[in-house]
Amino acid sequence: MAGPLDGYRIIEMAGIGPGPFAAMLLADLGAEVIRIDRASAVRTPVPDRPNVDVSLRGRRNVALDLKAPDGVTVLLDLVERADALVEGFRPGVMERLGVGPAECLGRNRRLVFGRMTGWGQDGPYAQAAGHDINYISLAGALAHFGRAGEAPVPPLNMVGDFGGGGMFLALGVLAGLLETARSGEGQVIDAAMVDGSAVLMTMFWAFRQMGIFDETRRGENLLDTGAHFYDVYRCADGEYVSIGSIEPQFYAELLVRTGLDGDEQFAAQMDASQWPALKARLNDVFATKTRDEWCDLMEGTDVCFAPVLRMSEAAVHPHNVVRHTFVELDGVTQPAPAPRFSRTAPVVSGPPAHPGQHTSAVLADWGIDADRVAELIRTGAAVDA
Repeated sequence: MAGPLDGYRIIEMAGIGPGPFAAMLLADLGAEVIRIDRASAVRTPVPDRPNVDVSLRGRRNVALDLKAPDGVTVLLDLVERADALVEGFRPGVMERLGVGPAECLGRNRRLVFGRMTGWGQDGPYAQAAGHDINYISLAGALAHFGRAGEAPVPPLNMVGDFGGGGMFLALGVLAGLLETARSGEGQVIDAAMVDGSAVLMTMFWAFRQMGIFDETRRGENLLDTGAHFYDVYRCADGEYVSIGSIEPQFYAELLVRTGLDGDEQFAAQMDASQWPALKARLNDVFATKTRDEWCDLMEGTDVCFAPVLRMSEAAVHPHNVVRHTFVELDGVTQPAPAPRFSRTAPVVSGPPAHPGQHTSAVLADWGIDADRVAELIRTGAAVDA
């Protein structure tokens, strides 16, 4: 059984980060996604080694020269046959190429035109360069990652690029497709990483207004490593474990498993003035055993516990193995598609492609006449790897 988006056709304009991530999600869910690469990105012959950039999985690759009139024309021909298009250029770039929303929706009024930027399509920062670290800074997120007395710590580029960016772009495209099915009209989706990152902070805006999150005290609140019962601890072997014993019954189990259940100092769980001292004591306790020894004591209990695993360790952990959380394709280990579906199960439909690897085949499959495909290849408007 194909994935839930089987039958949808989506065009991805080649980019980096959140755009490809959104396209990967849509492809994982069964959509036919073709990635449009620059003609200059093609390397012939195709390298013998496989493309290991797993964020490009599941899509065939077409190389077009969008600075050539015929390249633009054939892209618009593909747009006529597509349900959605996603792009991640700065505002105005697609318009200057002649393939902006006006041109694309003019050729296909049902098209969902997904746009991914850092700052959004308008506003004072719209034309400025930026990266994840900048977007989550302006969104009011980065200021709250880190320990007390230390500088903010960027959480890799997961919050801006992927959580606040690619995920919201994919959500926007899906919502757009649902609405188009009712109205018969397409529309433009303006997905900005600064907007999405702000939305991810919604619970903390609520906590702040409820008086249970102090934005001026980084690393001293309940969920930001301030509490002794919600943190990571170093073990005797230098590895780490994570503890999230917030609820009273889970906290009680933590104390039992650490041998601290009779210690009166730990009784006042929510007395924040005691948290630093209690954390220091827990540091000493966890340092007495290895990570594996703590796993033996706590895994599967209601402590709210898990070992802190590196990627290679996560891929072979028994829970993830049983769940098939990671898959191997052509010898490359990678996260499996998510979420799970009971009937239309998503699968990785193919390995990452090289630029231009499927140009002629895709153009033919999408209804471009064979003679015209040959002429596009001859003139360089389209390039086969």
